[in-house]
Amino acid sequence: MRQDQYEKLQELTEKLTDVFLAEADPDKWSGTGIEPSKMDKTTRGDRYYDKKNAAATLTVLIRTTSLIGVIQRRTADGAPPLTGAVEGQELDENEDSLDDDIAAAEKEAKKLMARLNKKGAAKT
Repeated sequence: MRQDQYEKLQELTEKLTDVFLAEADPDKWSGTGIEPSKMDKTTRGDRYYDKKNAAATLTVLIRTTSLIGVIQRRTADGAPPLTGAVEGQELDENEDSLDDDIAAAEKEAKKLMARLNKKGAAKT
């Protein structure tokens, strides 16, 4: 991986963090302040979409952060930086685990959002 690509990846991670923090804020979700039993079908669906969108953003954030960590470990160990061919091979070998990674990230996102919900509920 070239230095400029690595720097862009770091910038992307910072942007994704900002986006995730905004999307994960329960005060900004559809139906804020309305009890779930009193929400109409559209509001419940929109709220569910808001949560899934935050979880998807977190998944991308985790993957980019993980890639940065791999690069840092490889260069710290004296190994050559990732190249397109090596990177592609690694991704092919790990392709089957991508769904597992996404599921794990979504699970972690649900835990994080539950904590954020508790904090939001405590404020009111």
